Amino acid sequence: MFNKPKAPVPSTPDRPSSAIPIPPLPDLPSPGMNRSASSPAPSPVASSRGLSTLSSDLQFEGSVSGAGDLQVDGSVKGDVRVGRLIVGETGAIEGNVTADYLEVRGRIVGGVNGKQVKLVSTAYVDGDITAEQLSIDIGAYFQGRVLQSRREAPVAAAPAPRPAPTAFEAPPAPAPAPAEPAP
Repeated sequence: MFNKPKAPVPSTPDRPSSAIPIPPLPDLPSPGMNRSASSPAPSPVASSRGLSTLSSDLQFEGSVSGAGDLQVDGSVKGDVRVGRLIVGETGAIEGNVTADYLEVRGRIVGGVNGKQVKLVSTAYVDGDITAEQLSIDIGAYFQGRVLQSRREAPVAAAPAPRPAPTAFEAPPAPAPAPAEPAP
């Protein structure tokens, strides 16, 4: 009796395309949807394409260094020096850590040095922290000292030392001798 077309019907002047709803893209909120009601915004590191990950079943002994981004879900025994670092909830680092951006969800035993350091509620840090910006969530464990470093302002140029007199200049006059008190 009636046949249903298998392919979508293209829009024509008598049949507008608005009759067929278009679903929103999965990574974009749909119209009218409040962004704060959706999942929390991903961390700046999680959105990076060059993120290297040390998974939870791996153990690494030695120093790790580089300018890239690293997420540690396993354990590292040694110093870590990277551009950005996330220590996951199952991650553990035993050694000194240096990173521009550091987010700690797991465990660090050693000194921490960074421009921006964030300890979330599941963090455990036993060591001194040196940072320009530090954020510690309620529930995070921290044992150590905090030193706030600041960006260094350009140093004003010191006055240049006076050059030695030339043959055309007279040497500076000596200072007058102090007068002796009369007896």
